Amino acid sequence: MKFGLFGGAIRRGESADSSSYNEFMDYVVEADRLGFESVFIVEHHFSGIGQVGASLAMLTYLAAKTERIRLGTGVTVLPWHNPVLLAEQVTTLDLLSNGRFDFGVGKGYRDIEFKGFNIPKEEAQERYDECVAVMRQAWTSQGRWSHHGKYWTFEDIVVEPGPTQLPHPPMWTGAGTMASIARVANTGFNLLLDQFGSFDLTQKRLEAFKAACVAAGRPYKPHEVGLTRPVLVTMSPAQTQEAKERRAKQGSAIERFGKLPGLSEDIGDPAIIGQPDEVIAKLKELQSLGVEYVMMTAAGGLDAIRLFAREVMPEFARDAARKAAE
Repeated sequence: MKFGLFGGAIRRGESADSSSYNEFMDYVVEADRLGFESVFIVEHHFSGIGQVGASLAMLTYLAAKTERIRLGTGVTVLPWHNPVLLAEQVTTLDLLSNGRFDFGVGKGYRDIEFKGFNIPKEEAQERYDECVAVMRQAWTSQGRWSHHGKYWTFEDIVVEPGPTQLPHPPMWTGAGTMASIARVANTGFNLLLDQFGSFDLTQKRLEAFKAACVAAGRPYKPHEVGLTRPVLVTMSPAQTQEAKERRAKQGSAIERFGKLPGLSEDIGDPAIIGQPDEVIAKLKELQSLGVEYVMMTAAGGLDAIRLFAREVMPEFARDAARKAAE
């Protein structure tokens, strides 16, 4: 099983300084040292709480600060971006990171962002589809090319530099309903699953993706599915109870994020919180369902990932070594 991080820097209080960004950089650099597989950074605008808008700029900086960890967007919202300029930024980051970039994309869902960018929400899918088509053309065309679409027109252009990973960096996208999961398989994208689905729903989603891959003639690879999940290791029952109570005060997923695709109103809390043996048992339960890539949402900062790396990751490294020796 591989472990990554999912989230992003966020400003604390009313401060507009760089302290929270610097803390996040230190967090990712330490994750790189500890052996985490990846970090995926969200993109949001106009939130008023300092969420990251320039995720590609942040990842470019992290490319210079890290050595091994993969750097991903989770996700870049395509309707906000000029697809040619975005294609250039992606391949530049792919080059500077020596092929460590994972490109997560989405069509957006927050009303305040569509309003802020003056883009009708009903155009989101069409804009997303055209942006994907233009970027793929930019990365795979030999020589100059043109595009005449509904939202974008480009004449006699070439995108430079070319991607380091061929034909382009791995593309990821989120999906929650069975129909949207099938569409991901058909596009050839990797799949991001949200942090809210129960273990039972996660199993159903994995089965749907496997079936859709088979139907599309695409080999199913477990590491091409990333499951986002809140994970926190504690060192005593009292710490576990305190962490669970702190989470409960945040409210339910429906209260915090609204109705999400593929989730029912009676969703519980799928967070994995407990002492090392408890966390390992829950992760192995997910592994038994077919999950091989867990992206942990940022919680607890440096101490939390150090504790996870010390108390949990070695168990899965031993499992992998045993399987390789069989």
